Amino acid sequence: MRNFVSQNVQNMRPSGIRRYFDIAATMENVITLGIGEPNFTTPAHITEKGVAALQAGRTAYTSNAGMIELRRAIAGYIERLYGLVYRPEDQVLVTVGVSEGLWLALKAILDPGDEVLVVQPCFVANSAAVEMAGGVSVPVDAVVENEFQVTGADLEAKITPRTKAILISYPNNPTGAILTDEHLHQVAAVAEKYDLVVISDEIYERLIYNDVTHTCFAALPGMFERTIVLSGMSKSFAMTGWRIGYVTAPEAMMVAMHKLHQYLIMSAPTVAQIASIEALLYGDEDVEMMRGVYDQRRRLIVDGFNDMGLTCFEPRGAFYAFPSIVVTNMSDEDFCESLLREEQVAVVPGSAFGDSGRGFVRASYTNSTENIEKALERMRRFMIRHG
Repeated sequence: MRNFVSQNVQNMRPSGIRRYFDIAATMENVITLGIGEPNFTTPAHITEKGVAALQAGRTAYTSNAGMIELRRAIAGYIERLYGLVYRPEDQVLVTVGVSEGLWLALKAILDPGDEVLVVQPCFVANSAAVEMAGGVSVPVDAVVENEFQVTGADLEAKITPRTKAILISYPNNPTGAILTDEHLHQVAAVAEKYDLVVISDEIYERLIYNDVTHTCFAALPGMFERTIVLSGMSKSFAMTGWRIGYVTAPEAMMVAMHKLHQYLIMSAPTVAQIASIEALLYGDEDVEMMRGVYDQRRRLIVDGFNDMGLTCFEPRGAFYAFPSIVVTNMSDEDFCESLLREEQVAVVPGSAFGDSGRGFVRASYTNSTENIEKALERMRRFMIRHG
């Protein structure tokens, strides 16, 4: 019998994260700093809205694009944060997480062979999403010497006649980097010069530290008409399992994304949409409380890594630290596997997020402060033996 699996899928690189969680699942007493998921439960008043919706029998489909009440709440939320005005009727789309939104954005704009400049390190699914949409992923390395910020020159060096879009994700997973105004404007200048679409994944937009302010890419001069913005409820509001994301974009690109969404998804979960309205309208205090706790953990874990000799770039957004492990003379993959087997601490190799992540590991500070302190102590023991 012939192999029925498509060559496209066969060529796709497996996720660099899952292997270590598979190993950890066979072990006891593992402290995981690997998962990018809040350890907070969804705030009670948000959950109560979902429960009330279930009890009221609101279990039918919604509008395919999402409840108009939710789309209005999203548009109002964005206008309040950034001064941007999106029409809820035709410039806002509710998706099943940012993952669906990313695929829709890529599939809507790419013809076979079109190239997307994917700024790395980045979420493991970004390059794969480009390939699944029929495009060619062209990695653009952002390096620690530049605080993991991509520059205009980095992007221009990878431009070809087939380049169609730039995919950025700031605040960044896995590094915690943000883009300064200078670098934001450099990316915008490249997009305008070469007439490119910018897909900006801003799911960590509310999780920023040290009095840094987040700039929505579409708010930059001249960028509204060429930017697709992705965000959602998972990270800022501790609503990962509710699976609500959203896309905002100019009408022409949104029409294409909505067409794809119609065939892919009947509608995002109804109860989750209702809960999301509550979060967007009344969840600011919850976000600030969680952000404050993450900030305390951020300082704890960064100081801990630096103290044990694992030089750590200071994350200014998201909830990840990205220390260098070069002093151990181990590859990032060997470091992660040895640490897991010897000390039962799970972190993720930086190379899973792109070549520029090689020699680093990603450690999430979404675990409890107590568990982070325990993990750091175990890692100190590990470093005494290996560092």
